[in-house]
Amino acid sequence: MNDKLDSLTPATPELLQRFAVVNKVGLLAPFTWVRKGARDLLKCQFSSMFYGVAFALMGWTIAFFYGAAYWLTITAAGAFMLVGPLLAIGLYALSRQVERGEEPHLPPTLTCWRGNMANLSIFALVVGVVSMIWARASMVVFAVLYDTGLPTANDFVNELLAFENIKFVVSYLTVGALFASFIFAISVVAVPLMFDQGKDAISAMLISLSVVARNPMAMFIWAALLVALIGIGFATGFLALVYTAPIAGHATWHAYRELIGAKES
Repeated sequence: MNDKLDSLTPATPELLQRFAVVNKVGLLAPFTWVRKGARDLLKCQFSSMFYGVAFALMGWTIAFFYGAAYWLTITAAGAFMLVGPLLAIGLYALSRQVERGEEPHLPPTLTCWRGNMANLSIFALVVGVVSMIWARASMVVFAVLYDTGLPTANDFVNELLAFENIKFVVSYLTVGALFASFIFAISVVAVPLMFDQGKDAISAMLISLSVVARNPMAMFIWAALLVALIGIGFATGFLALVYTAPIAGHATWHAYRELIGAKES
């Protein structure tokens, strides 16, 4: 009898806060997020650029250790772009300070990940495992489609651009697209949710999948903008990451704020 009464009890605010409402956004929303991200960069200045320099240093580190193994470098670069939401927690913290009307301060953002470290670690583990499988799959594509040995870096780039080896190009890009899409889908709002609301890793990833399912075209545009921002950084030898990475991080916070809300849009 008590169980029946409990099932009829109205949901409390505490209970409702355990769940997230996924909002539907317009196709142009991602451009607004990038604009707001650039605005936050201007407001935070040194604090944001500190993280931008950190991103650039990580890019140089990848290039230094994996420069010769270019088939792994490309996979590592893709994983680097997709793990961005986890690396940008400090930028989310800065945007939240600006949102609250506070003066942006760098020191508190350096340890803000401690609030939900266990779930952030689980998320990092999931992304890390998927990235390693992605790297292994990329090596298998090379091994299967190059029976005369690995091509040189120049041959590899030329074949990608000229489609000289159609089977290799299609297989390599398909494998990359599948893994990249999966990591992107589980991470759209996952890290901001774990940081801002203390969500567990599984719920945060499922909510991210719901966001993509409800806003497929907007998320496609959002992914393209993120790739463009980080791609500019990579194309300039990682120097532009000092600016483009913080913009992407701040923009991700605004994406989270608009995509997750208390009511349907």
